[in-house]
Amino acid sequence: TPEGNYVIAEHKRDSLYHRALRTSYPSQEDAEHARAAGYSPGSDIMIHGMRNGLGFIGRFHLLSDWTAGCIAVTNAEIDEIFEHVDDGAAIEIRE
Repeated sequence: TPEGNYVIAEHKRDSLYHRALRTSYPSQEDAEHARAAGYSPGSDIMIHGMRNGLGFIGRFHLLSDWTAGCIAVTNAEIDEIFEHVDDGAAIEIRE
């Protein structure tokens, strides 16, 4: 998962996961840094709930690293974030 300052770029309603928020990653600086280091910066880093149909897992999802760089939260958590955070809101991703 990339670290840095980004914004919420989109409330994604047609997701494979129970609601998702697309971040503005990669920034131009992220992309330039990755290319200079010889690798792809990747894309589509999102904050999302559980894969559709697996919401019953709840907080047990924390027992493994199952995303490809995204930030996973429970369905209840993404419902709250989705409702209260607007597109364009500044976010900081850190360890």
